[in-house]
Amino acid sequence: MDYFMKRLFAIHFHACPHLLAVLLSCMPVFAEASTCYGSVANGRLSDGVQLPTSGDNFLAYSLVGVELGRTYVHSRVRQTVLDAYAELQKTMPDKTFVYGETGFARGGRIRPHRTHQSGLSVDFMVPVLNDANRSVRLPSSHMNKFGYGLEFDKQGRIPGYRIDVDAMAEHLYQIAIASRRQGLAIERVILDPDLMNTMFRDSRRGTALQDTLPFMKTRPWIRHDEHYHVDFRIPCRPLRDYPDK
Repeated sequence: MDYFMKRLFAIHFHACPHLLAVLLSCMPVFAEASTCYGSVANGRLSDGVQLPTSGDNFLAYSLVGVELGRTYVHSRVRQTVLDAYAELQKTMPDKTFVYGETGFARGGRIRPHRTHQSGLSVDFMVPVLNDANRSVRLPSSHMNKFGYGLEFDKQGRIPGYRIDVDAMAEHLYQIAIASRRQGLAIERVILDPDLMNTMFRDSRRGTALQDTLPFMKTRPWIRHDEHYHVDFRIPCRPLRDYPDK
């Protein structure tokens, strides 16, 4: 049961004596649809929305990052991310997923990222299996830069963990479907080339992903072995139109 429904059932009848009154007076106010400006590398965002800290099968990379406001996105990107997780709950119910940094509520530069400026960029931490072959969250603490400082080998392993390439491929597959339903295109997917080729070869969705998603062909400026980066695309207004207030 979500937060609103819990609050709804907890309301005293003397405050809202009729069901209609409850629905009208206690309904949460939803934010307006977001507007992006410029590009992912030089942009801003109006009415950005924050991703939930956690769900049935996912969680944020860091509560610190959440509190610092580093997990805001465009409203349509948020819905895409959540729709994909909902489908994953059906197709891979025993898997755990972690999302990483996205951007600020008003966009703009978010160091150390080169993009993430218009609400259309999302980092997803790689799903991992432990030595018992169980899906667990990627280790995250200030000691490893909340997961970003981990270094996997070319086989996708670190002590105690290995990348779950089948879960990663299924996640990307569901993102592709969910984005189309939201009227989004996927501009670019960035993943370490060695791990990308392993995913193409060893995962159930590998061939489909290779044929449909725009993976970056050159070696990225940072390795992208502990996370995969997705840039979505929708028409954005010119950066000069951003209401800088």
